[in-house]
Amino acid sequence: MPIASPKQPSLVIITITFFVLLGPGPVLARDAHVINFHCPNLYPESLAWDPLAQHFLLGSLRQRIIAAVSDAGIVETFISDTDLPDGAAFLGLAVDPRRNRLLAVVHSSHHLPPLNALAAYDLRSRRRLFLSPLPSEDVDAANDVAVDHRGNAFVTNSGGNFIWKVSADGSASIFSRSPMYREATKSPSNGDAPYGSVGLNGITYVSKGYLLVVQSSSGKVFKVDAVDGTARKVLLNEDLVGADDIAVRKDGVAAAVSPMKVLWLMKSDDNWAEGAVYDKVEVNVRRFPTSVVVGDKDRVYVLYGHLDEGRMGDSGRENFGIAELRSKKEGDERVWIFVLIGLGFAYFCFWRFQMGELVKRMDKLH
Repeated sequence: MPIASPKQPSLVIITITFFVLLGPGPVLARDAHVINFHCPNLYPESLAWDPLAQHFLLGSLRQRIIAAVSDAGIVETFISDTDLPDGAAFLGLAVDPRRNRLLAVVHSSHHLPPLNALAAYDLRSRRRLFLSPLPSEDVDAANDVAVDHRGNAFVTNSGGNFIWKVSADGSASIFSRSPMYREATKSPSNGDAPYGSVGLNGITYVSKGYLLVVQSSSGKVFKVDAVDGTARKVLLNEDLVGADDIAVRKDGVAAAVSPMKVLWLMKSDDNWAEGAVYDKVEVNVRRFPTSVVVGDKDRVYVLYGHLDEGRMGDSGRENFGIAELRSKKEGDERVWIFVLIGLGFAYFCFWRFQMGELVKRMDKLH
């Protein structure tokens, strides 16, 4: 008869620990979520995430519609606003979950009668609530929009390098016109011609009461007070030249995307007085990503809207995409967290086993 060895339970513990360590594997190895969808001549410039309906909303450069796209790639014409002038395009979008509204920047291209406005739509009835023309200046190009918890919308002017504010009831005014915006464009970070004429672009609201805004031509990021409009330049370890959009996750990580470069991931320990780019994620520049959004479970998605083709006219494109992008560095950090948890669990099990053996020996002695 074989003699039972006290080491056998240890082997069991090690085996269990081995599977505990392997447990997170399938989660960490999950393929990035990619949505390829079919919608002829859409050419979306921006996307937003509706957390209640659990779908993406996308504007159109070539049509007066806003489309809804499910995570399975099912497309629905969510809003069709034919009362807008011919040639009007939907650019930046933002969901106001507290008021169940969708805010959409409406803009017409340079060869059409000028139009820079903000439209608001009820997400349930899909009815337009208001269309607010934005106060005109010499060079206007309404671009992106963000909304705060009071329902105020903030719209970037990429031509005039300032920010409009539209109150919850639709009253529009010029909100932030800091000299800092123009100063940054006087000495761009490099000679990237495609971004030379594009000023303030992507904008996002942070719940602590400020906005983060990227300036495409200079690559600077500005922190703007959402109450008085005062702006400060965020000190970063590099300029995000060509950045088109920006979004912030719940953990405070900011993501900015460039159609011709990368997705930057940034962190800050002092509410964005300073920050650091800690990773760059490759994007498919041939699909021209122009927007980034934080979707379900804090996942970061970029929009592949082929806007470069759309600006040249109707090329007959029917297929577009939304893709989740992830940081490999963050994945490596998560692996180590699980490894440490697993090692801690193994140590605890081994300690319990040894204590049990000690108690048994003491009982025998008594």
